[in-house]
Amino acid sequence: MLLEFSQYLENYLWPNYSPEVSSKPYLMSICCMVNEKFRENVPAWETFKKKPQHFPYFFKSIMEASVQGQTESDYALHELTVLLLFLDHCFNSLEVDLIRGQIQQLISLPMWTSLQPSRLEQELKKTQKLKKFWNLIKKADEKMDIKAQKQAIQERTFLCHLIQKFLSVLRSIPATGPASMDRVHYCERFIEFIIDLEALLPTRRWFNTVLDDSHLVVHCYLSCLYHREQEGHLFSQLLDMLKFYAGFEINDQTGNALTENEMTTIHYDRITSLQRAAFAHFPELHNFALSNVAAVDTRESLVKLFGPLNPDTLHQVASYLCLLPALNEGQKTEYEKEFLLELLVSRHERRISQIQQLNQMPLYPTEKIVWDENIVPTEYYSGEGCLALPKLNLQFLTLHDYLLRNFNLFRLESTYEIRQDIEDVVCRMKPWQSEYGGLVFGGWARMAQPIVAFSVVEVAKPNIGENWPTRVRADVTINLNIQNQIKDEWEALRKHDVCFLITLRPSMPYGTKIDRRQSIIDQTGLMYVRGCEIQGMLDEKGRVIEEGPEPKPKLKGESRTFRVFLDPNQYQQDMTNTIQNGAEDVYETFNLIMRRKPKENNFKAVLETIRKLMNTDCVVPDWLHDIILGYGDPGSAHYTKMPNQIPTLDFNDTFLSLEHLKSCFPEHQVKVTVDEPSFHKAPFRITFPVLGGKGKKRKEGSEEEPAQDVMSTLIVEPHVIPNRGPYPYNQPKRNTIQFTATQTEAIRAGMQPGLTMVVGPPGTGKTDVAVQIISNLYHNFPEQRTLIVTHSNQALNQLFEKIMALDIDERHLLRLGHGEEELETEKDFSRYGRVNYVLARRLELLREVGRLQESLGVPGDVSYTCETAGHFFLYQIMSRWEAYLSKVKSKSSNTPDVSDISKHFPFHCYFSNAPQPIFKRQTYEEDMELAEGCFRHIKKIFTQLEEFRAFELLRSGLDRSKYLLVKEAKIIAMTCTHAALKRHDLVELGFKYDNILMEEAAQILEIETFIPLLLQNPEDGFSRLKRWIMIGDHHQLPPVIKNMAFQKYSNMEQSLFTRFVRLGVPTVDLDAQGRARASLCNLYNWRYKSLGNLPHVQLLPEFQTANAGLLYDFQLINVEDFNGVGESEPNPYFYQNLAEAEYAVALFMYMRLLGYPANRISILTTYNGQKHLIRDIINQRCGKTPLIGQPSKVTTVDRFQGQQNDYIILSLVRTKAVGHLRDVRRLVVAMSRARLGLYIFARVSLFQNCFELTPAFSQLTARPLRLHILPEEFFPTQRRNGEMPPYPAQVIKNMPEMAAYVYNMYMHMIRSSQLQYQYRQGLLPPPTATRQTNDFSMQDEDMEVDAEAVQYGSEKAEQGNPAKETRVLTTENKAILLETKAKETGKDEQTQIETHSLSCEVHRSEAGHTGVKPAEPGPMEAQESETALKDSEKQTQSRKEGTDITDGEQEEEMNVGEGEGASKGLENEQEDKEHPKMPQHPGRDSDSEYSEDEGTED
Repeated sequence: MLLEFSQYLENYLWPNYSPEVSSKPYLMSICCMVNEKFRENVPAWETFKKKPQHFPYFFKSIMEASVQGQTESDYALHELTVLLLFLDHCFNSLEVDLIRGQIQQLISLPMWTSLQPSRLEQELKKTQKLKKFWNLIKKADEKMDIKAQKQAIQERTFLCHLIQKFLSVLRSIPATGPASMDRVHYCERFIEFIIDLEALLPTRRWFNTVLDDSHLVVHCYLSCLYHREQEGHLFSQLLDMLKFYAGFEINDQTGNALTENEMTTIHYDRITSLQRAAFAHFPELHNFALSNVAAVDTRESLVKLFGPLNPDTLHQVASYLCLLPALNEGQKTEYEKEFLLELLVSRHERRISQIQQLNQMPLYPTEKIVWDENIVPTEYYSGEGCLALPKLNLQFLTLHDYLLRNFNLFRLESTYEIRQDIEDVVCRMKPWQSEYGGLVFGGWARMAQPIVAFSVVEVAKPNIGENWPTRVRADVTINLNIQNQIKDEWEALRKHDVCFLITLRPSMPYGTKIDRRQSIIDQTGLMYVRGCEIQGMLDEKGRVIEEGPEPKPKLKGESRTFRVFLDPNQYQQDMTNTIQNGAEDVYETFNLIMRRKPKENNFKAVLETIRKLMNTDCVVPDWLHDIILGYGDPGSAHYTKMPNQIPTLDFNDTFLSLEHLKSCFPEHQVKVTVDEPSFHKAPFRITFPVLGGKGKKRKEGSEEEPAQDVMSTLIVEPHVIPNRGPYPYNQPKRNTIQFTATQTEAIRAGMQPGLTMVVGPPGTGKTDVAVQIISNLYHNFPEQRTLIVTHSNQALNQLFEKIMALDIDERHLLRLGHGEEELETEKDFSRYGRVNYVLARRLELLREVGRLQESLGVPGDVSYTCETAGHFFLYQIMSRWEAYLSKVKSKSSNTPDVSDISKHFPFHCYFSNAPQPIFKRQTYEEDMELAEGCFRHIKKIFTQLEEFRAFELLRSGLDRSKYLLVKEAKIIAMTCTHAALKRHDLVELGFKYDNILMEEAAQILEIETFIPLLLQNPEDGFSRLKRWIMIGDHHQLPPVIKNMAFQKYSNMEQSLFTRFVRLGVPTVDLDAQGRARASLCNLYNWRYKSLGNLPHVQLLPEFQTANAGLLYDFQLINVEDFNGVGESEPNPYFYQNLAEAEYAVALFMYMRLLGYPANRISILTTYNGQKHLIRDIINQRCGKTPLIGQPSKVTTVDRFQGQQNDYIILSLVRTKAVGHLRDVRRLVVAMSRARLGLYIFARVSLFQNCFELTPAFSQLTARPLRLHILPEEFFPTQRRNGEMPPYPAQVIKNMPEMAAYVYNMYMHMIRSSQLQYQYRQGLLPPPTATRQTNDFSMQDEDMEVDAEAVQYGSEKAEQGNPAKETRVLTTENKAILLETKAKETGKDEQTQIETHSLSCEVHRSEAGHTGVKPAEPGPMEAQESETALKDSEKQTQSRKEGTDITDGEQEEEMNVGEGEGASKGLENEQEDKEHPKMPQHPGRDSDSEYSEDEGTED
């Protein structure tokens, strides 16, 4: 890893490689470096692309080394394993042209030369074209010279030789005794390699036949390694995966998925061909030959029929089927009978279909899966070994394969989280063995309760054709003798909530401590885990309490019984095991029930959704199908290649003026249909030349110049939006953003049919583009419906708030899910909120109808219902309007009088409350348009009432909300999680939509991106989906995957958006940012194609002005060890750095003292451990100081993605290794959060040497590495950015100096101001360097019950909202701060005594207030500072318990404001007492459990 980090490959190995210097050490070094790059998840092939000429020779050398015979001792087995892993990486990198060129020669049709002749003939007969191609290959071979022929044979037989090499290693592993782990690892890696070849269509197409001909799977199943329980465990799991893919339901040549009927036909053909051979040549098999297929196609019957035959006869049967070469006359077979029998049986036995297997699979994990390290690895997965996990790469075999891999990975990722929860809960419960051998719990947990009674109450009969019950229900009784708050949580368990039933049989005596570093299962005696789904709580009569609007009945006592659904598949498997094998009945043993947080507990619903998708015909639009699987032309779904392009589009208010329009199409000529310049006003309709489509291919060199002019001309037609009425609110809302040319191209692409992918770097207006696309689709295609999907509620709410500012009728907006509560508006866009809006709007409109009736003097009550209003419109309004038109419309003979329009207008009385006069009486056309506008206003009232008429007929809120969703709403928004959870309900309702827009697409899991495509039933076998717009940024952080193995090994963090980019799907790259200063943008714009700045970044005053009190707008500040300690790791992966944390807080305090608003400063870090440390230091040093207060947010970089602030203080934490910041995507997010100022604290010597980070750190290190401050300058300053001040900057050498400076600055301000008594207790002394080493030892693992009560009895109190900020920096205060500078160098003795006495008093007060032990009195200020630091660390210890694999895990965010008032004192005191003290599971993010959650799921 150290060599790879120091660019050994880029700087030495590959630049100096040539055939002359190629040797075994050289080859091994390169392969090791490439493998390490893949393990670290950094780009591996860039170096080879720069110097590709020697790669073919290098690759051939690897091939030769890989297939060396057993006698050659050049390469040891562990070295061959390295080469094998390198080859696997090559075969999985087919998108790289350099690699693909070498791989294609190994996996093309000529590789069939390694088939036995009879099998080759049989395969060529199946397809006539193949025979033709084969003859062409043979002719080409005849023309080759001997050297080329030799090379061709080597390439074609390479994989076959590699298989033979593997089989020789496999046979060398004995059945018993010690087994060489090098051989085992080689075999495991080889099976992984073969699985990867089989799981990609380009590699599988011809290789699958070669694999079948080698009978590799049969050899492996009969091998000694497969039957070794310990060493062969992973091998056997990998082999099951290989068997699955070898028999996958796909036509290898065409790539088409095979239906169940086609698979049955193939099975019957195999059996009947075997029966024909038996009938013709083997009299002893006549019984078999004459039996029906169903009677002889099971494993038992085949073994019974073929078992008595001798090996030679079995060989002859196999040779008739072209499975083995034929025996000569009198020749004996060299194969063992066991192999021959298994070959025939495994080939002809009936297989259960993949969909049947899936339907029989339990959805809940059991103890066998939860703690199997090969399937669900721990968080400490290093990437060294292989695992029995599916991989998400670029391509998939079929939609079924695509869904199945995602299903399995989603299930296992959920299992990993469930395991963490179970282990945490079981440790908290402290199960011990009592004196009498029973179970006693020494602790308690908020999320678990001991089971008092458990009984299965119903096992329903199976459906026809199934062997598992339709449902299994049980009753679970628990005793809720706990705090009311927690009791309420248990009683609030709702229908469909998932719980887990656990059996514990501990062997440890009472009082034994549980060591979380050792196996939890062994220590706690954990035997069984089964999932269940809540149906409801039972009332006193034993009936399920139904959910509804009425209040739940109050139950007496503490005992509560829940009715739960058990998994029918799991129940059937358990009962079968109990009956057939005499195993224990699991369902009589449960003694603990565990619940989970609702937001983390939706895995079962998502898995059911995926399983239902696999059981239905997934109808993906034809234009998307191949792209989703990763095949064909990646640009085939781009609008320029779609056959149904729309030539003329109304861009509505996209363009602000004609000049704006012209600037957005610089490569086109603009031809306006109207010559009069005064009419050249927005909105515009644009007619585009229709491009390409799916026409014939143009021959090379054909003339296309004459067509260029026609293709580059845009016909622009300005048009006027018809008058909507005389009231001010009738005027349409207009867009005010001046879109750039690339933004306009994104909007145009989004309006056209097809797939549109928009890459939006930070600050480039992704949301504005999305909103404009939605608005334009709404106006261009009013009959179509658009679905908006985002990753988070926050992004959805941002979109909605901008949509509401455009010209979209709010009755057509609907927001599904639970995030609408966060919308910063009084309007409710949820389903029931919209129903209420419609009902209120109906009454409002009916009142308008009543007023209209009254103004016309029509008798009766026409405004009673929508129906009566409709009759009124038809018979009263329309008749008056038609009569009016007949009077004022121009006759052919004479021109009408302008005054007639006003004189005959029938609705003057109704519009009397509109701005007067209604008619201007200047021109006939103008007044006529005003009159028609008034009528449009009236007509719209009745149109809406007609739409609302259904709400009079539908009486229940549920029916009304369904109608709204299916019929009324035109723009429907939801998160991807909500779509996955509710797909079944939406399809059942008949939900329909035409367009999908996805925001944050690069942050959404692959499967959660795919599911929203299928939220509707197909129409006549076709999907009605017309457009799919994805907006995201694959250069920022991917979806959060908690388990490193799934993230890295299975590539589960790859979003569909990222995969499409890798495949080469065309994208629109937004290229102008308006968020940050140009200098800050330079820190990350190198990652994008051509990211520039919008003009306002240079022009607006806030960007032109310097950052007050700081010499630079961004700076990297080097932080050395403090008291000999740099980074520390109190728990695995829970990284902290006290020096950086103190420095970051000191800078924040300094900025606040200069007058920066607290809400404009955020502190970010790359690890959760550091986040907690910074929060604790802030609480200690600033929390009770209104003058300083709290920053806007203290959180991790990962959690801050998608957000921004003016000033960012960033701590990079690590001092020993770069860690996960090496992922350039995380660096981009970190560098792009600040608008005006970025200040980074890090160990410069570590980060500047990291190759991947060089473009950013070369700019950062160009500036001084010590903090340069200007204490004489206050916020806001008049100094321009980049301008040097008239006085020298003060250079801060290290953290203690900065902390002391800020402390003295604060003390001078307080002591010399009127605020002395109010604030004198507000600040702890600064940290001082001492010889003391920081003790980051783990807290005692013995979790006392009352400590848990503190943790769970009351959640961490939410930080107080800031008091409204007051500016405390008066002229007098500024003078005081200037005085600080003067006195800094030499304080007189009196000042030192004053400072000492004041700081002692402050510290004593602080210690007494927070319950921290006060410092011993001493004569030196250093003594105080040291004690204060210890106190700070004491409180901080409570946070040093969790771990931090990646900072992107589920975690709470600190959302606090500018300061806290003194009135919060008692509340803060309570908070301090309730500071969390429970140790978390090692390796566990301390935020991911039982803390406030900001998860984005619905």
